[in-house]
Amino acid sequence: MTNEHSPKDPIEELSDDDHILAHDVDEEPVEANRRLFDGWLLKFVTLLTIGYSSFHLYSLNIAPMETWSYRIVHVAGALVLGFILYAGARFATQEEGGIRHRWTTWMGSVALLPALYALYQTYSFSQIVAGGALRIPPVLETWHYGWPLLAATSIGIILSWFHQRERSRFSVPDLVLVVCSIAVAAYFLVAYNTNMRMTTGTSFAPVGISFAAVAGSALILELTRRVAGLALVVIGLVFLVYVFVGPYLPGFLGFPGLSVQRFFSQVYTDAGILGPTTAVSSTYIILFIVFAAFLQASKVGDYFVNFAFAAAGRSRGGPAKVAIFASGLMGMINGTSAGNVVSTGSLTIPLMKKVGYSKKSAGAVEAAASTGGQIMPPIMGAGAFIMAEITGIPYTEIAIAAIIPAVLYFASVYFMVDFEAAKLGMRGMREDELPKLRKLIKQVYLFIPIIILIYALFQGYSVIRAGTLATVSAAVVSWLTPNKMGIRAILRALDIASMMAIQIIVVCAAAGIIVGVISLTGVGARFSVLLLDVAQTSQLLALIFAMFISILLGMGMPTTAAYAVAASVVAPGLVKLGIDPLTAHFFVFYFAVVSAITPPVALASYAAAGISGANAMETSVASFRIGIAAFIVPFMFFYNSALLMDGDWFVIARALVTATFGVYLLSGGVLGWFGKVGAGWPVRIMLIVAALLMIEGGLWTDMAGVSLAVISFLLQRQRRLRVASTPA
Repeated sequence: MTNEHSPKDPIEELSDDDHILAHDVDEEPVEANRRLFDGWLLKFVTLLTIGYSSFHLYSLNIAPMETWSYRIVHVAGALVLGFILYAGARFATQEEGGIRHRWTTWMGSVALLPALYALYQTYSFSQIVAGGALRIPPVLETWHYGWPLLAATSIGIILSWFHQRERSRFSVPDLVLVVCSIAVAAYFLVAYNTNMRMTTGTSFAPVGISFAAVAGSALILELTRRVAGLALVVIGLVFLVYVFVGPYLPGFLGFPGLSVQRFFSQVYTDAGILGPTTAVSSTYIILFIVFAAFLQASKVGDYFVNFAFAAAGRSRGGPAKVAIFASGLMGMINGTSAGNVVSTGSLTIPLMKKVGYSKKSAGAVEAAASTGGQIMPPIMGAGAFIMAEITGIPYTEIAIAAIIPAVLYFASVYFMVDFEAAKLGMRGMREDELPKLRKLIKQVYLFIPIIILIYALFQGYSVIRAGTLATVSAAVVSWLTPNKMGIRAILRALDIASMMAIQIIVVCAAAGIIVGVISLTGVGARFSVLLLDVAQTSQLLALIFAMFISILLGMGMPTTAAYAVAASVVAPGLVKLGIDPLTAHFFVFYFAVVSAITPPVALASYAAAGISGANAMETSVASFRIGIAAFIVPFMFFYNSALLMDGDWFVIARALVTATFGVYLLSGGVLGWFGKVGAGWPVRIMLIVAALLMIEGGLWTDMAGVSLAVISFLLQRQRRLRVASTPA
């Protein structure tokens, strides 16, 4: 972790004379609230980040820990690093003297005392347990651990909202939260490695578990606010409130209720925070983040973007098509839609504006393309790993099933971009403005780590082993490039990986709170009953209802959390409708992904608007229109399972061809351009209907769709001839 850019390595094979456009797209953006340390503090924090990544690699490959203990350390490490790196309030400016609200430091110092006392008590508890005691005295847990911990946690969180210092300085209130995070983890490590673990969720559970869980949940939600915004925090708090007001609610929302102690004694177990979301973040996600960091350290991202420019930059609207290809490639190694926007959009958006796209359209194209990276195999923004964990379906089967949906999504965005470029008469980029494809092809070996990953997975290696092999191969392949990874570069990659991981880990933990509420209150099962009732009227209506719920739950949330929550609430109901589990979860996953471009809260669109300078809401509406196929394709999973590779090769191939033609027609209908001329509303409606018939996949519907497409084409040809014969 550095607060300055390292000097660029010389590019020997690809000099500036070759018009290389992308430099340092792999560099992680520095968030507005992230501290940038220097001196000994920088070295100390870098040591922590390297140690955190190394701990995971060691535990996953060499010396596995007990499952719950490993997940507790995993979450605690992210909390410690998160509170060190991310401030709870804006930084003080030089004009303000670099400091505001001096009293927060003094009060933080006072709050540090109960935090340290609670931490000391966990050591004392470990001695009691080591001495043969079956339980820790409740008086000690309550008055000497629980209340001091809650007091320190609540005071530290509130003080951090007001504490404003220079960006390079650490915060005393955040030190309090670091100590509290360690105290929570230490207690759980003591309690859960004894028979006390068996009592969670019962009246016999130690009261200390509930105290630690309350503090742990508060710490997770506070760090989530800092790294992912308020949306997930608000949803999490709504679900927590529901636990205690549920008995007073009418209809399917009502349930008998849970006491505070009983609920919190269970929420920090594998029924909640330590459940499926953290199981995935502590294994697959952290491993593939390390893999992505190694690829970044060897500048593979630069190569991906330059390769996309060389391949697509010449065609009309070239930079927009580059955004599609580059975002698809970067989506293989980047875990978030907004992160993908920042990585590629900082280069593609200005170039799109240069060739004639409006600010709104440039941002919208990048947002839609970057969102598609989340459904791009093999990594799929970590969603595939959570799906595998929840459903028990092998990861390789999920990755294969995602191929056609990803092709359809990117094909749709490509057609929309191409039609708009034709409609507005845009040009591509000139030959002398682009990298030389001939020379870039000589570096195609940079794809080897991804090829090794895919090959290892399909040869039956575990995801952990395949990811580790791919990571090692990334370091080896780098020696064929000017960006050779020596010890220093490897340590930097481990440092980058930890910082990349903080957000996704804490988001998964926060999603675990919501998943815990859903499972412990039974609201998911009652929602399934509601869906079944709706399906008695119309199965299509039930699917539309499920779509809206999935998008609503995903608004403002990172994809991983959005899918985890929607999979707990919506997917079980779809399965009870008789839908295949893979189809049901892909349906939910797709809509969790596109919530990033769905107004009014569209994270990817907002990130793109920040780069393009356009209005955020207008950009989100435009990106919604460009990604419209993504809102239709999931319904076709239900009507045509061949789109998820379910069937023989002929059926799958026909489904791919007809569905691709369908999204081509859909793009023309939505944009109002078909047959090289603008289309009126009658033709646009015919095209959209034809598209839906083609995507559905039946023989008769395909024939009807082709017939409508032919009629539309003939009408458009007549229109084009009339336009051509009209004097200018």
